[in-house]
Amino acid sequence: MIRPFPSAYVDSRLAWHRRDSLPVRIGALTIGGGRPVAVQSMCTTPTQDVAATVAQCIALAEVGCEIIRVTAPGVKDAHALKEIRRGFSAAGFAAIPLVADIHFMPAAAMEAIEHVEKVRVNPGNFADKKRFATREYSDADYQAELERVAERFSPLARRAKELGRALRIGTNHGSLSDRIMNRWGDSPAGMVESALEFVRIAESVGLRDLVISMKSSNPKVMVEAYRLLVAALADHGAAYPLHLGVTEAGDGEDGRIKSAAGIGALLEDGIGDTIRVSLTEPPEAEVPVARALVARYAGMRDQTAPADAPTESVNPFAYQRRASEIVRVGRDVPIGGGQVPRVLVPSAAPGSPGREPEADARVDDRQLWRLMAHSIPGAERCGAATGSRGSTVTPAGQVPLITVRAGECVDQATIAAGALVLLRLEGSDPGPSIRRALDGLPTGCLLGIAEASLLGELRAYRLLAAIIDERFAAAEAQRAGSGTRTPICLALPFLTDELAITAVAGALLIDGIGDCVYLPAVSDPRRLSFTLLQAVKARVTRADYVACPSCGRTQFDLMEVTAHIKEVTAHLDGITIAIMGCIVNGPGEMADADFGYVGSGPGKIDLYRGKELVRRNLASERARDELVSLIKEAGKWREPDPVKASPA
Repeated sequence: MIRPFPSAYVDSRLAWHRRDSLPVRIGALTIGGGRPVAVQSMCTTPTQDVAATVAQCIALAEVGCEIIRVTAPGVKDAHALKEIRRGFSAAGFAAIPLVADIHFMPAAAMEAIEHVEKVRVNPGNFADKKRFATREYSDADYQAELERVAERFSPLARRAKELGRALRIGTNHGSLSDRIMNRWGDSPAGMVESALEFVRIAESVGLRDLVISMKSSNPKVMVEAYRLLVAALADHGAAYPLHLGVTEAGDGEDGRIKSAAGIGALLEDGIGDTIRVSLTEPPEAEVPVARALVARYAGMRDQTAPADAPTESVNPFAYQRRASEIVRVGRDVPIGGGQVPRVLVPSAAPGSPGREPEADARVDDRQLWRLMAHSIPGAERCGAATGSRGSTVTPAGQVPLITVRAGECVDQATIAAGALVLLRLEGSDPGPSIRRALDGLPTGCLLGIAEASLLGELRAYRLLAAIIDERFAAAEAQRAGSGTRTPICLALPFLTDELAITAVAGALLIDGIGDCVYLPAVSDPRRLSFTLLQAVKARVTRADYVACPSCGRTQFDLMEVTAHIKEVTAHLDGITIAIMGCIVNGPGEMADADFGYVGSGPGKIDLYRGKELVRRNLASERARDELVSLIKEAGKWREPDPVKASPA
């Protein structure tokens, strides 16, 4: 059982280090043990259509997919894997492993393990049926349930060991068993314990070729669960490799940003051995996104933590927003102090028609102000500034932007209230220079980073937040009454790649760090900023969607239906709609959705309000209109506003 207060999940959150996972062979491919992160995807064809499935496997391989998963909802589907494996190998792809995806059916798993290199099981439904029942389990009752689960799972683990196959124990947030839910709740801790139960059973029969995953449609929950899992596995003494993914991420930019926020946040900490970007699109579209995401980390080298690194106030296992004071910028816009994260854009950023609100403020960055005081060695001599140059008058209502080389002296009189001050960091240990810069900066401004130094963007911002909070705590302890917690602006002017930006800023927002975002180097900073904030649920400004990526179990055209539902509901602020292809991915996988649209059979749809089934077996041609009616009945419908172009 996992400890209530886990150990750290990384040696230092201020230094990048690739997690030392165990190597696991999946056919000809080895993952973990320092190997490059492998990219996988999943077929959407009916598994018993062998020719179509082989053709899709070939198409995936040709775009660079390294592991391919195929659903096996029944024994006949599992048996078809034999011919799929044969046909795929005959086409020249014997080295690319196939993985069977199993829900509910131990018999299908036992058949599949004979034909493919790995089998994925969901511990929430492999030996249990989801009844959403409330029950108190005594310790004896709980142990009896575990013995029942072991009777069903251990034959598969034993056979996998005999054949030299691997298993993935893939926990999903939305499909935890009633046993886990009643003892652990709907929580990351419950997700981890669900997987560890199956790990212990596999180990009891000698199987250690295991991969583990913790998936959720909420990147915040997903990241917390993986962090907790890494800490729990360290305590357990077996660093099994991890497969990363945000389940039911959706389509288009929303799906890409939501996936990058969750997966990227973990890769930024050196965690992850395989990934899948789950999109409600053809599976071939997933692979280039995943490959682009992992490319950022291919050349990263282990770092040494900064000397005298402060203790972070962040609890990485439970979200809590970092406390900060309120600073008013632009046209009296409050930032910090518990306000929703604000969106800042460059003064010249184009306005464009779209679903996002207007930015909260514009930044005067026509000329980046640089305070060019000459460097004076020694913090004790930084009281006297030597002047500045390159200043301009900031237009009314805009936010002045100033860059400061950390460690140089600053003339406080040149920094207006409400300014955005960006620090230029150098070297691998910028802590001392950050402290010197803070000594010279006035209160009432926003702080960010212009250049991240060798430390990297994520770790530089973590260090900045920790130093600010450390100084605040010290001032409060001395009862000096002068402690301030300056709001932090997640400014990333040095990054142009939207996936990299999302990985860094997403990780920080998931940590509770960030009072506003400023992404000046992308083509549409307003759009990306609001999409990112929506993805990590830091600021919800429109409808949200939980849409599964389709597979051979899907009962309708997911892409077409998802596009239609988004078209008619995108104007509804603050509601979540789940669009799930089959009963396996719903209702459990709908997580915290307000409404659910779930395939219940060929051409048949079930509609849910929360987790309550309220319309059953609707003809698909009626179901979309009925969904709108259901939203209206709940009082959450409004008519769309007339379309207006945003001002330039």
